[in-house]
Amino acid sequence: MSELVTGEAVVLGLRPAKLPSRTLAVVIDLLVAFAVYVAVTTALTAAVSSLDEAANAAVSVAAFMLVLVGVPIAVETLTRGRSLGKLVCGLRVVRDDGGPIRFRHALVRGAVGAVEILMTFGVIAVIASLVSARGRRLGDVFAGTLVVRERVPRQRTHAVPQAPAWLHGRFTELDLSRVPDALWLAIRQYLTRMDQLDPDVGGPLAERLAADLAACTGAPVPANVPPAMYLAGVMGERQARDARRILPVTTAPQGYGPPWPSGGTVSGDGGTPPAGAAAGPGWAAPYGPTAPRQAEPPGAAFAPPSVVPPGAAAGADGAAGADGGAPRDGGAAGREGHGSGGSGPATGFVPPG
Repeated sequence: MSELVTGEAVVLGLRPAKLPSRTLAVVIDLLVAFAVYVAVTTALTAAVSSLDEAANAAVSVAAFMLVLVGVPIAVETLTRGRSLGKLVCGLRVVRDDGGPIRFRHALVRGAVGAVEILMTFGVIAVIASLVSARGRRLGDVFAGTLVVRERVPRQRTHAVPQAPAWLHGRFTELDLSRVPDALWLAIRQYLTRMDQLDPDVGGPLAERLAADLAACTGAPVPANVPPAMYLAGVMGERQARDARRILPVTTAPQGYGPPWPSGGTVSGDGGTPPAGAAAGPGWAAPYGPTAPRQAEPPGAAFAPPSVVPPGAAAGADGAAGADGGAPRDGGAAGREGHGSGGSGPATGFVPPG
């Protein structure tokens, strides 16, 4: 793969075409071009048969330049670097920066190609392609172009196998910041292809990768964990950390209760965080400060709120005091007002008879 850097500092991974595929594409183009050239030459010869030999020679040269040089230039310009042979072989001509070619690129390639391909039967083009690191012929060098493979075989990607359930949460304390990306890539490739490897090859490879990973994390490989499971467990821990970093679950929407604490659950009131958990920056009570709730008796049943007249509510408060429970503030105040001869403000309270 050839790495090209564009003006926007973007690295392009281009796959230069190999010499056999380029040769096949050129052969297909030449066969089609010579067939058209023979047909055009035959028609022009029949049309100008009455002229002298000089006129016939001029017509032949014009047909040669038009069909074998002009037509390929026009085709590559109009198709942005794809002739018939390149279309069959899955190739395309692009600029050095990966962009599509224009008329001037196709003109230089066609003019130089007439010399290095047609007049020398492709010998110069083959030698130049073998010498070039990216397989470019002289026409590509002068025009600043490159023939690349447009159809790349699709590779099947397999998901990374998950670690067993008994390994979940076992590697949460590991320091994964010193593990290089190259080692992560090697571990991922091994895990996705370990079913395809021979056991005599996959076993030592897993041990070597596990030893390298343990050296980077500073913690030895657990003795009761096979190397492949150890690699899968650490890879799963890394993916979990990345997921939490991208989609954090510790931030609750504004006004919908506290964040999820680690190792705990959100309290049922939706407005106060659980005991021992500090409220995060995104937490806020739904409707201002929330007073702590009083503990309910174990056997108390839930009753939905209802609107009752003030007198009935006061009577219920007094009845609660008579039942042996602690009288509420409203009932006590009512009794005090009644005992004092009604000197207090009128509240509509009627003591029970």
